[in-house]
Amino acid sequence: MPSLGAVTFLVREYDEAIRFFVDALGFELVEDTPMGEAKRWVTVAPRGSHGTRLLLARAASDEQSAHIGRQGGGRVFLFLETDDFAGDAARMRAHGVRFREEPRHEPYGTVAVFEDLYGNAWDLIQPA
Repeated sequence: MPSLGAVTFLVREYDEAIRFFVDALGFELVEDTPMGEAKRWVTVAPRGSHGTRLLLARAASDEQSAHIGRQGGGRVFLFLETDDFAGDAARMRAHGVRFREEPRHEPYGTVAVFEDLYGNAWDLIQPA
């Protein structure tokens, strides 16, 4: 059965993006392989995850750079599920992550919108 292996996530610089995902979001660095000419194959994923990874892709043109921080067109772009909403939100805030709202309780779980280092909107969700 096919599966979705990775989703491209545009970044300004590899190392700043790795720091954000590893330190602030608690992801693990899955791979960081040089590809020549300052290009790298960098993937991150939530710690312990065996699903889809994010491919951190450094913008290589003005057109690509223009989409950094606007990858979801202003809507919530990605959904990060957790089994410890309070703990993860506290770690994220301690690393400077900005939440756009206070946590709210919905029929599907506890959720709050936060911004990544470029301003893309994400949901942090603890499913009900």
